[in-house]
Amino acid sequence: MKAVALGGGRGLHATLSALRRLTPDVTAVVTVADDGGSSGRLRRELGLLPPGDLRKALAALAGDDDGNSLWATVFQHRFGGTGALAGHAVGNLVLAALLELLDDPVTALDEAARLLGLKGRVLPMCTEPLDIEADVVGLDEDPAAVRRIRGQVAVATTPGQVRRIRLHTAGEPDDVPKACPAAVTAVREADVVLLGPGSWFTSVLPHLLVPELHEALIDTAASRIVVLNLVPQPGETAGFSPERHLDVLCEHAPRLRVDAVIADADSVPTPDRLRTAAESLGARLRLDAIAAAGTRERHDPAALAESLRGAFDEVTSARRDG
Repeated sequence: MKAVALGGGRGLHATLSALRRLTPDVTAVVTVADDGGSSGRLRRELGLLPPGDLRKALAALAGDDDGNSLWATVFQHRFGGTGALAGHAVGNLVLAALLELLDDPVTALDEAARLLGLKGRVLPMCTEPLDIEADVVGLDEDPAAVRRIRGQVAVATTPGQVRRIRLHTAGEPDDVPKACPAAVTAVREADVVLLGPGSWFTSVLPHLLVPELHEALIDTAASRIVVLNLVPQPGETAGFSPERHLDVLCEHAPRLRVDAVIADADSVPTPDRLRTAAESLGARLRLDAIAAAGTRERHDPAALAESLRGAFDEVTSARRDG
């Protein structure tokens, strides 16, 4: 089974950790708009793709089921102290060096994958860094007043409510982002494509705003599965119901059809509303226990893998019978 997961950060890490339990043929397509922390520093100082989310995807595919892969641990190691290296992850620096030496993000990531012994692949959504901006309400005395917030970190942490996002090439507000061709090919040739979980406006929806990737997601013959977050994210989706996440998805990509929506059974207060929202996208709703024990904010990779297997089998069976 050829599986492609689109996203970034911890959400994509959860999806990849689940998918590699099902198939060795996994491709991660990663957002490249991060402008904070170590990634933001390297992006500003060297003009490179922000490496943080790419590093996390590589580490997710490199780790074993117990998270004991040495190289995955090394890649994730973050320097302490107060010097120039403080806050930088080892993997970010390795990727920065590969990006500078090879001058091709896809080749650089393939080399990093080879170093880590990956069976899967990690690709950037675009081969140039992107800027994200959002229309946000709730920041003024007039609750309907709209402010434009720029930058991934600013959007992710805004105390207002995000209404809509836009993407453009870094430093070029009028430039439409161009998709990484290898990422487009991966989506078109996949058997299953996953969106979510993750930061909805800054990790999940950006893939739908890159024209070539957007069309590939619409045209692909793959089963399209959306995995919902366990809890709303402070800032980006504070106060959002599970079904509101799907509404926003539809607003940003009204032509996108989905085959299945997966959600944690204990995280959905009104299943009938979510089922209606899923059906409006053409999807079946699957409610499973997929949260990690002892926390309501992290998916359990093994449980998510079983839910994904069940959803894929249901979609495949329905297509065959149809």
